[in-house]
Amino acid sequence: MKKTLLLLFFHFAFILAAVGQDAKDIVKKADEKAKGKTSISNITIQIIRPTWSREMSVKGWSKGNDYSLALVLAPAKEKGVVFLKRKKEVWNWIPSIERNIKMPPSMMSQSWMGTDFTNDDLVKEASILEDYDHSFIGDVSIDGRDCYKIQLIPKPKSAVVWGKIIMAIDKKDFMMLHVEYFDEDKALVNTMYCSDIKMIGGRLLPGKMEMVPANKKGNKTVLIYNSIVFDTPLEDSFFSTQNITKVK
Repeated sequence: MKKTLLLLFFHFAFILAAVGQDAKDIVKKADEKAKGKTSISNITIQIIRPTWSREMSVKGWSKGNDYSLALVLAPAKEKGVVFLKRKKEVWNWIPSIERNIKMPPSMMSQSWMGTDFTNDDLVKEASILEDYDHSFIGDVSIDGRDCYKIQLIPKPKSAVVWGKIIMAIDKKDFMMLHVEYFDEDKALVNTMYCSDIKMIGGRLLPGKMEMVPANKKGNKTVLIYNSIVFDTPLEDSFFSTQNITKVK
């Protein structure tokens, strides 16, 4: 009898611990796992359309949620283009015209270099942790993995691109596996599918992300992580407008 009561106690304690987890904490764990304190990545981006496709090679650096930099390595036409994010400011260096352009918030919802990702998706101007309220809305299974289903609604004064985001985050390994993006009218705009789960940079993470628009049949953008190095020291000064023309 005592043994049965003890087992019931631990069972209910486990349930209470799971229920007590804050939705924001789950999103934070997934975000930190994917980014680390810093990250340096090499990425292939495939833009797929019904009648054509093209491929880009991009190198990225990030430091927490405040700093990120993306350098286009190929194709030759876009080589050297840089996107820099410093806290709430976003800059775009265009070598062909030797201009460094500060991007206004109105441009964050626009396509990033013709892909199905927005400028906001790539440089993460909006913080998914600070600009949204988070809540559990259920459980879901993604490719056999049990996931938390979490809804993100913008805080009243947040200047963000999306009117609602719904994420599926793996309960065991805290990987973001499926994300739906909705506009201000709560209509589905894009869905991101994450797959090819493997060890990358010493962490179990999806190696492939597909962004699929809801109303553009045959369109998608595939992002493939070729390599990631986590937690290499990066100074804040690396993410500067002075350095934007020098990165390689």
